[in-house]
Amino acid sequence: MTTKTKTMKLISPYGGELVNLLVAPEEVTELRNYANTLPSIRISARAECDLEMLATGAFSPLDRFMNQADYQRVLDEMRLANGVLFPIPITLPIEPDDRVKIGEDVALRSASNDVLAIMTVEEIYAWDRDEVAQKAFGTLDLRHPIVAEMHRWGPLNVSGSLRVLQLPAHYDYKDLRHTPAQVRERLAAFGHENVVAFQTRNPLHRVHEELTKRAIEEVDGVLLLHPVVGLTKPGDVDHFTRVRTYMALAENYYYPDRILLSLLPLAMRMGGPREAVWHAIIRRNYGANHLIVGRDHAGPGNDSQGNPIYGPYDAQELVVQYADELGVTMVPFQMLVYLPEEDRYEEVGRVPQNARIASISGTQVREDYLGIGRQLPNWFTRPEVADILSDAYPPMHRQGLCVWFTGLSASGKSATAEILTVLLQQHGRQVTLLDGNVVRTHLSEGLGFDKQDRDSNVRRMGYVASEIVRHGGVAICAAVSPYRSTRNDVRNSVGKEGYVEVFVDTPLEICEQRDEQGMYARARRGEIKGFTGIDDPYEAPQHPEIHLDGANHTPEENAHRILNYLLERRFIRPLPNAAERAAANGN
Repeated sequence: MTTKTKTMKLISPYGGELVNLLVAPEEVTELRNYANTLPSIRISARAECDLEMLATGAFSPLDRFMNQADYQRVLDEMRLANGVLFPIPITLPIEPDDRVKIGEDVALRSASNDVLAIMTVEEIYAWDRDEVAQKAFGTLDLRHPIVAEMHRWGPLNVSGSLRVLQLPAHYDYKDLRHTPAQVRERLAAFGHENVVAFQTRNPLHRVHEELTKRAIEEVDGVLLLHPVVGLTKPGDVDHFTRVRTYMALAENYYYPDRILLSLLPLAMRMGGPREAVWHAIIRRNYGANHLIVGRDHAGPGNDSQGNPIYGPYDAQELVVQYADELGVTMVPFQMLVYLPEEDRYEEVGRVPQNARIASISGTQVREDYLGIGRQLPNWFTRPEVADILSDAYPPMHRQGLCVWFTGLSASGKSATAEILTVLLQQHGRQVTLLDGNVVRTHLSEGLGFDKQDRDSNVRRMGYVASEIVRHGGVAICAAVSPYRSTRNDVRNSVGKEGYVEVFVDTPLEICEQRDEQGMYARARRGEIKGFTGIDDPYEAPQHPEIHLDGANHTPEENAHRILNYLLERRFIRPLPNAAERAAANGN
């Protein structure tokens, strides 16, 4: 006996139909040859993700990087110029010297120089970084990753119709990468009208599994497990590791006719409430009419004062406010706890009085389990997931680390960094010392000392450091790095869990006394222009992990202070015996 699959009609795309910007296959060769005759814009990784989402209809009804009318109304009212609800500005920033002219075509290329699309330029307009930060993301604080990142975007936005020749190349998990149209086709074949989407950028543990299964039952539908594999929050678990955990769970712990795992090439903004509404629009385009919205959904964490940037339920409230217009029902992420005596999860508000509960925070996962090589318990996460995470995340003393020294020239950064390098090697860490002067010689030759070139130098150093950290090494960086926005950009590129900012705070007059090269004296005489501390500002860190007194303590004393901090954080292990520990501490 054979059974027929019942195909169910899903919710319509947002705006009525899916946008499709991909040119017909038979036109690609001719258009690629034409594109090779055009001026080019090499777009960022973020813009590549946005282009893919535009091309396949994931951002429907948006069919281009926003023009000025759409951009401005989205900032002011969360609506496109035609009144359609859309909360996040999708723009393509460019530099003024790009060879882009209104009325002409320009090729959009990937970082590897592949032609992705041809844009017919219709508008070029200036944008205001602080306005975007305040209106779209609710803060000017540079600890918000998108706010810090915007400091390296070009000051102009360009917009126009798009002909997309090819999507950005992906060589991983090809069988899990589907366009909105493909996802809708697969979901319809399950035969359920209701689809509940789960937005995730983290590994799934038992509480997430329980929550999603309850949501499936509640709506009598299908789960669209839709993890973000574009840009997420700096420091998040890499998507290769995360997807392995999702695959293990989908295969072993869900009914196969009630789950579809598909990857989402989205570049998140970590925009909290507005982003949650945006996620609802995107998931509707993929066929979902329900979205699980978590506590502090798409939140970036704390600001530089240590306070949450968004309230815990702001995102849920905004999605509910616009639910009718979105056509997507918000499913709240209930706080569940484990009852060990009953071997089950229960909502916090329904836990029996005096019942014993068990829970593990994200910090405990990192520090008390993965950080010391301890296996996560089965009640908290499935064994397959625990094994994958253990393989991907070695103990803290084997994880990558960046110690970033900042301070005025001659403040003592380099001397302290050199001593710290030796001490860390004594503790068994593999260390690379990146000194600002050396980096300028080998990586930044030709750069000057204006703000743009200084930022470029710092970001190059930050990029090298992030690669060292990613591969489990220690990067010790010593650079004046005078601007907060650039330092926070580096923090975000490295990831906050493995980043330690050290402010060597030495008064200017003492730095001038120590300056054996006479740079300050030359700057005072006007022979050097734009010298930090003289005629160019130094923006001191407001909340560094370590604040050193560079005037009253020697570099060796300061290096040992940093060493003790790293011991407390478990980035290094204590030396084997008391005598060696005493010697390491200078006793």
